[in-house]
Amino acid sequence: MAETPSIVIMADEFSKLCDGFSIGSNDLTQGVLLIDRDSERLGLLGYFDERDPAVKRAVAHLIRVAHKNGCTVSICGEGPSNLPDFTEFLVQCGIDSISVNADAVISTRQLVASLEQKILLEELAELRERSRSQATQKPEQDREWTPEWE
Repeated sequence: MAETPSIVIMADEFSKLCDGFSIGSNDLTQGVLLIDRDSERLGLLGYFDERDPAVKRAVAHLIRVAHKNGCTVSICGEGPSNLPDFTEFLVQCGIDSISVNADAVISTRQLVASLEQKILLEELAELRERSRSQATQKPEQDREWTPEWE
């Protein structure tokens, strides 16, 4: 379980010892922000939020390092169940699997499918644009031929 900042910071070393990581989004958020997630006062003020830039940076780092070292990354917790924009962030980072509350399974599956389709279409459009620009930017010597006997 990747529930503490130390796991994220040392992901390159831990990835040598495991096949994958499972992020506990509630605990990781609490650890990164040093905020008690059970504090009603802080919760009402919006301090406990998986979308905090520090938490998102930690999650993105873990996914990137884990994948670089051949490990998978999954996530569980309230964030993916209740925050569609956080789920979108996870998909864009390349998370391998997401666990959600039972009441969020259908909507999350639909969201992930649409996001993955969007990502694929963007990648195809980028490839198409690159291939078009390469085709139109051929060097002069490829377009003109002067026989050596002239």
